[in-house]
Amino acid sequence: MGNYLLIDFGSTFTKLCAINSEAEDLLGTASDFTTVESDISIGYHKALNKLYEKIGKTIKFDQVIACSSAAGGLKMAAIGLVEELTVEAAKRVCLGAGAKVDLILSHHITKAEVRKIMEEKIDIVLLAGGSDGGNAECVIFNADVLGKMGIKVPVIFAGNKSAQDDVQDIFDKYEMDGYICENVMPKINILNIDSVRDKIREIFLKKIIEAKGIKRIESEIDQVILPTPNAVLEAAILLSKGYLNESGYGDLVVLDIGGATTDMYSICNTTRRSDVLINGLEEPFAKRTVEGDLGMRYSAPGIIKSLTKQEIEYINMEKNVEIEKEVCKRFNDVQSLPQNVHDEFIDQFLAEMCAYRAMHRHCGRIEEVFTPMGVVYNQTGKDLTEIKYVIGTGGVVINSKDQEKILAGTTNILHNKTELRPSHPHFMIDQSYIMASMGLLSQMEPLLALKILKKYIKQIR
Repeated sequence: MGNYLLIDFGSTFTKLCAINSEAEDLLGTASDFTTVESDISIGYHKALNKLYEKIGKTIKFDQVIACSSAAGGLKMAAIGLVEELTVEAAKRVCLGAGAKVDLILSHHITKAEVRKIMEEKIDIVLLAGGSDGGNAECVIFNADVLGKMGIKVPVIFAGNKSAQDDVQDIFDKYEMDGYICENVMPKINILNIDSVRDKIREIFLKKIIEAKGIKRIESEIDQVILPTPNAVLEAAILLSKGYLNESGYGDLVVLDIGGATTDMYSICNTTRRSDVLINGLEEPFAKRTVEGDLGMRYSAPGIIKSLTKQEIEYINMEKNVEIEKEVCKRFNDVQSLPQNVHDEFIDQFLAEMCAYRAMHRHCGRIEEVFTPMGVVYNQTGKDLTEIKYVIGTGGVVINSKDQEKILAGTTNILHNKTELRPSHPHFMIDQSYIMASMGLLSQMEPLLALKILKKYIKQIR
């Protein structure tokens, strides 16, 4: 194809990656602060000028393609019947589509809860509930409440198919921006995510781009095709599975620590030991979780909130810092970069906390149960103990002087017997910050994207 310019409009940084397909290589990368609050083109042009300084202004791009998580990416509300089943299913769909689940509601929703959806400026509402042929009354009630309250954002219904006609009538009655998809959980504990995931992506492309300000520079780019987390997920799947005769790396985990969120991706099938019983929803081969309260800048206060008072006191004494003050400083200046050894030390510590907490929420659990027939092991979630590689990406990981220590936070460093964390993985680093870009490129030239991923993601242990 020639030269590609691949753009990631991130919540903190706008990152550019130039590729030459004939040479099957990276021409250069550059980044600058994302300026979504003023004019997103400002940060983009600053990054572009930096890129041209590296590769030369004579380079012309045949295609310019972007992904975006600017302004926090897609904010979604998931509504279902019971949190343990349909709400959890809806949540997984949102995360798999590259969205961030900001609000989870269950049972019959109230007017106050709908007002909260409006106040938190949710981009899309996913309404689910009931296996096919099961409860229909609750989802119809919830659709009606959303309509009466005048919800203006897109509402996707992906629940009991027996309620589809009634929900469509409600969409028409209140002139809602409504969409009907296949049920996310047609049978108990069985997920069906493709239909609604594709609809979320379609809505993102049609509506959300304008809301995030990217519409202002659409004349300079050919298309925005994915939310950034979805692009990283596509790159992780490609790197795991391989393409044609180019082999992949097999089972892997990707840790992406950003300014607003910490995203965890696991690409593997859950291990099924002969002595283990699997509980709960089936786990997908490609799983993403996003921790909206764990981030290096916008979400730094969430790191403190995840700690107990005793832990904070211990950290302050052990590290000789005022961690709450340091976190507040970063939250109030999200564009700040480490200026000295002390700043680097604090960012390193916060990154280690993000890695440990994010994996704690992402990995599965195993419980030993004594029965009359002997010991039985109950597993919920995904077994990551045999993962081969943990790959780190995100600015704080890439720029760390002790990358291995951050990635070690994903493993079982505290020897917790119940958490199914990676046991003895190799560590790799996305040193050139290309995973999102290669996820974009994989939509056009997957083989080229895979070769570049394998060339630039380096093993450090």
